[in-house]
Amino acid sequence: KTRTLQKSMTNSTDLTSTIGYDSIIQHLNDGRKNCKEFEDFLKERAIIEEKYGKELINLSKKKPCGQTELNTLKKSLDVFKQQIDNVGQGHIQLAQTLREEAKKMEDFREKQKLHRKKIELIMEAIHKNRNLQYKKTMEAKRLYEQRCRDKDEAEQAVHRNANLVTQKQQEKLFLKLAQTKSALEDTDRNYQQSVTTLEKIREEWQNEHIKACEFFETQECERINYFRNALWLHVNLLSLGCVQNDEKYEEIRKSLEMCSIEKDVDFFVNLRKTGSLAPAPVVYENYYNTQRNVTPARSPAPVPISR
Repeated sequence: KTRTLQKSMTNSTDLTSTIGYDSIIQHLNDGRKNCKEFEDFLKERAIIEEKYGKELINLSKKKPCGQTELNTLKKSLDVFKQQIDNVGQGHIQLAQTLREEAKKMEDFREKQKLHRKKIELIMEAIHKNRNLQYKKTMEAKRLYEQRCRDKDEAEQAVHRNANLVTQKQQEKLFLKLAQTKSALEDTDRNYQQSVTTLEKIREEWQNEHIKACEFFETQECERINYFRNALWLHVNLLSLGCVQNDEKYEEIRKSLEMCSIEKDVDFFVNLRKTGSLAPAPVVYENYYNTQRNVTPARSPAPVPISR
């Protein structure tokens, strides 16, 4: 008998807190590959079922099987061959059903791929943007730190040479110090702006990452549920085929129950009989007596057949 699978969808562990994005994508790709493998399995099984069905039909139509039998046994043999033909037709129908199930799996797989692609494109774009901004921020930090070192060196030069250089040289040192301070302020401002921009992008990326993981988790639950149901349905189809085949074989058994040995023997006798009397026995005839007897001897009378 076929059985019904009760559908159940339960939320699994929050993937955003335990598994990285790349691992999730790899897992989803593996799941899609598994669906493709089952889809190919159904197609191969369909080829086998169709081939087997056609072979059964050819067997029932072309191979002699008690073709000279008579009466009730002949009827049973006719039922037998017809039901074998029906079994073959059933396997061909099962092959078609399996192809339809494979097509449904393909459609489901492609639909999930399409929906995933939209999310992945968004994630790729924001991930790329985050990486670019991170590089800009690191470059701004490098320039900022360099300007800090330049300012510190300029200050040290001023203090170190305060009493050792001319007034003009001191002015140059102070001018350089002022320039380094100005450059430091610019790079400091740029660095802070880059950090602020990076944080906004990071928050956006994180929010999109969480939404993507939640979407992928839901999609994976749907995939597992669909895959499980497809397997269940496949087994049900095979069980149903066995039940239907047994029903066909039961028709053969019923026909055999109607087969009567006595009726078949009587049918053969009535069909092939040549009369109700057996040929008369052949008697001894003496040659010389026959020559003296002018009157021709009559043929012996036939002997009645007793049954």
